[in-house]
Amino acid sequence: MNSQMSQRADDISANQLIFLRSHRHHHHVVALSRLLLTAAFLGAWELAARLGWIDAFFFSSPSGIVTYLYHMIADRSFFTHTGVTLLEIIVSFVLVTLGSLLAASVLWYIQTLAEVLEPYLVVLNSLPKSALAPLLIVWLGTGTGTIIVAGISVAVFGSVINLYTGFCQSDPEMLKLIYTLGGNRRDAFFKVIFPSSIPLILSNMKVNIGLSLVGVIIGEFLAARRGLGYLIIYGSQVFQLNMMITSIIILCVIAMIFYKLIQNLEHYYRKKY
Repeated sequence: MNSQMSQRADDISANQLIFLRSHRHHHHVVALSRLLLTAAFLGAWELAARLGWIDAFFFSSPSGIVTYLYHMIADRSFFTHTGVTLLEIIVSFVLVTLGSLLAASVLWYIQTLAEVLEPYLVVLNSLPKSALAPLLIVWLGTGTGTIIVAGISVAVFGSVINLYTGFCQSDPEMLKLIYTLGGNRRDAFFKVIFPSSIPLILSNMKVNIGLSLVGVIIGEFLAARRGLGYLIIYGSQVFQLNMMITSIIILCVIAMIFYKLIQNLEHYYRKKY
């Protein structure tokens, strides 16, 4: 009997090792494919610009972007503009995440309030936020505060709706058990609703970071004298395509870094729980 159990344990360990190797190999293949695809795109772009297939003045080129990025780092404008935009994105994202979580919790806790406010949240979420930016400038003036509010306005209403909907879809049997054992609504929230909604919250954060970035850039288009959004709009006005595309690529890198950080947090939670 002991020998059979030992053999079974060895088989399980071997199968686990095979699975882990296969899983690791799959991730390596995916990562390598992404790198090759990016390299092929950049190579084709550079080749097309050098051979005159596309006009480098209008479409720029990877070498031109690298050169402009070097000059930005040399004169330290890279740190100024990227730092301003990064700060605005972080503040907007944090306020959206905390504010929407608090608002969704209050709506779940007070059902009557949720029924009253839900249509207004849907309407506000449907509004084109770019149309609100000029109004925010009139109300708040130009500056960092206006840009942060613009970033919040793009993401917060949809985030509240998603979180509240997720809270309402929690396991009803678990809630019934809490109430049967004498728990109240507060106990139900902290012992069932919130713990079961952590994957939803992390997934919602992935969306929020992209929306916060979009809102911040919209605000910088209209109300900034520094930042990557300002460089994009200024570059379009003076036909500096290297400035525009370099700023866009920096924004893509920022979004990718934030996405990977949240994804790693999500993976850590899944492994631990």
